Amino acid sequence: MADAHLVPWFPAWGVSMPEPIGEPADVVALFNEWRPSERWLLLAYEAACSEIRLWTAWSALRRREKEGRMVARTCDAEFLRLISGTHQLSTAFERAGINSGDEFAWIVYLPEFGEGEGFGEIKIPRSTYLNNDLGATRLIEHLGGTLLARRPVPSEEGLLRLGAIEPGDSIQVTKQEDAYLLHTALADM
Repeated sequence: MADAHLVPWFPAWGVSMPEPIGEPADVVALFNEWRPSERWLLLAYEAACSEIRLWTAWSALRRREKEGRMVARTCDAEFLRLISGTHQLSTAFERAGINSGDEFAWIVYLPEFGEGEGFGEIKIPRSTYLNNDLGATRLIEHLGGTLLARRPVPSEEGLLRLGAIEPGDSIQVTKQEDAYLLHTALADM
């Protein structure tokens, strides 16, 4: 991990699928059969953006779990909803879930540790990623995929997929992460 990161790697592993996804429901069913709990999910590759964005959505999820304010019945669906920036679960799965034709995805683990007592007081164990690496590796193997040696980065393609921008719109590279974060914040508007 680069010294520039203020937060540890989020427990997300990029996976290259053996071939473009034909039927997303089949891939999700296989994934769900082998995942250790509902705290594991598949996320659209373009939807991740950055470590900060993933930890921010996770923090919002943990607050909603703790306060009993989730819109979805499960934490994996609620995380997709937050990442998608929408209140509607069907839209969340279309935007942030895997789709037909996708060649890459993220396998994501949603840690269960607390959020701290006050604003900005959360302690993220630096070992969170490594502690879940074996579980992710097994899921990648069950999917027949290969691990991508990349971390999430913002992109206009991701903003377009999430519905944060319209086709033909453009956002400066330096403002893309902000646009992702704002889009997540709008999930309950």
